[in-house]
Amino acid sequence: QVQLVESGGGSVQPGGSLVLSCAVSGDIPSSVVMGWFRQIPGKEREGVAAINEIPHRLYADSVKGRFTISLDNANNILTLQMNNLKPEDTAVYYCAARKGTHLYLSSNKYENWGQGTQVTVSS
Repeated sequence: QVQLVESGGGSVQPGGSLVLSCAVSGDIPSSVVMGWFRQIPGKEREGVAAINEIPHRLYADSVKGRFTISLDNANNILTLQMNNLKPEDTAVYYCAARKGTHLYLSSNKYENWGQGTQVTVSS
């Protein structure tokens, strides 16, 4: 089992930046894909970005050019650099992990989840 713990959420004004981190521990597969998802009440969990160990990256259209996903394999830390934040980015952000190398932004492809961290973008 993989354990995931997010940190770095908070409140920021539109146009601001935040960095989310996810500490990965436990029985980490040799091939793993990590992803960031977000969810607001009453809506389905939305894929934001995914990365594998090559690394290849995949982004949702809504965050392309603003968000960057990175994976520090040496320290088992996943990060999400979020720039030019917009009010519609407000959500609880989750990191997730799945075995393999294929990148997905569908939440049902991921087996392991963190507890989530709140990001609020408001003036």
